[in-house]
Amino acid sequence: MNQVVEETINNYKDHVNSGMSRLFKFLGLDTLEWKAEGTRVKDINGKEYIDCLGGYGTFALGHRPQEVIEAVKEQLDLMPLSSKILLNQPLGQLSKKLAEITPGRLQYSFICNSGTEAVEGALKLARMSTSKTKIIAAVNSFHGKSLGSLSVTGRDVFRKPFKPLLPDVKHVIFGDLSDLANNIDHDTAAVILEAIQGEGGIIVPPKDYLAGVREICNKYGALLILDEIQTGLGRTGKMFACEHYNVTPDILTTAKALGGGVMPVGAFVATPEVWEVFNEDPFIHTSTFGGNQLACRAAIATLNTIQEKKLVERSASLGKYLLDRLTQTSKRYSQIISQVRGKGLMIGIQFQHESYGGMLISELADAGILAAYTLNQQKVIRLEPPLIITKEELDQVIDILERSLEKIVELAS
Repeated sequence: MNQVVEETINNYKDHVNSGMSRLFKFLGLDTLEWKAEGTRVKDINGKEYIDCLGGYGTFALGHRPQEVIEAVKEQLDLMPLSSKILLNQPLGQLSKKLAEITPGRLQYSFICNSGTEAVEGALKLARMSTSKTKIIAAVNSFHGKSLGSLSVTGRDVFRKPFKPLLPDVKHVIFGDLSDLANNIDHDTAAVILEAIQGEGGIIVPPKDYLAGVREICNKYGALLILDEIQTGLGRTGKMFACEHYNVTPDILTTAKALGGGVMPVGAFVATPEVWEVFNEDPFIHTSTFGGNQLACRAAIATLNTIQEKKLVERSASLGKYLLDRLTQTSKRYSQIISQVRGKGLMIGIQFQHESYGGMLISELADAGILAAYTLNQQKVIRLEPPLIITKEELDQVIDILERSLEKIVELAS
């Protein structure tokens, strides 16, 4: 088995990314993920991990959920991909389902393959619908790394090597209504925000912030795009995080958990008024693989399972339990933990120094827990376990976390 691991490390070094190979080895993550079921991942040597990263929110139903796999297997025997000429039943069914579960008057969907594609489509729709070009996004945001979504992503380390990006994009401080009010005008096509900043460090906005953004957008005739790619589908204890704030966007993006951890699927959903320009020119925005039958069947099964198993409610109750326990833990380890925050089963632990985060990831992996940094903020470790995780498993995670923190305190002293 070690020969297989070494071969893979060399393949990464020579053919994938040598920097990534070095980082995995440095963090002690140089083993192969091999098999997964529910909340557990096994490596090639049979070591078992509780997955508290969950593919950055992808595995809401856990790994290999049978409801989704069975739907995909059934569709595989019928027709995996679309001919793009005749009508596609699962595409229509999924779009109808999204209209039913999204808030407010969101009605029309474009099904794509990923979160960044959903953001690209949302930006195009906003500019076309308003006949304006100016976009406002947030500092510290993350919306993807393709050119349009990178343009609205609010971290220069990702943006700078690829400039010039899209013109007419302005970044304002997340949570600061006055900064938005000072930068928006009647030439603004849209404001794009995450309901909770995920890769920015699990940053929860002030309670009245999104409602204030909605009012400002209405005043200037700008559309509100909410990026729910990581926060959507029950992750925060609501089907979509904007429901915590009673705010409905004009366009909503979703992905990650939508495919049930089985198929890559993304979508952007909009109101009839905004969508009308796409109705008038239905081939102005297309995708060869987007909306394929396999992906749509996976997404339909995922949404049905979330509702049938009441995973939104489960996320809310277990998330509160986890946050309360982690808050108590943070008080005992205040010398290295500065804050714990989040909603539902989307929780960030912020450390006094980013080195503590790296040490904790390694200690947790060694003890059988998978966790990771948030991409924009390496002082923050995120916990985003599957929504099917049990209370007993959360207790096990916290016990291991506390033992790992104890080791870090000893090393740091």
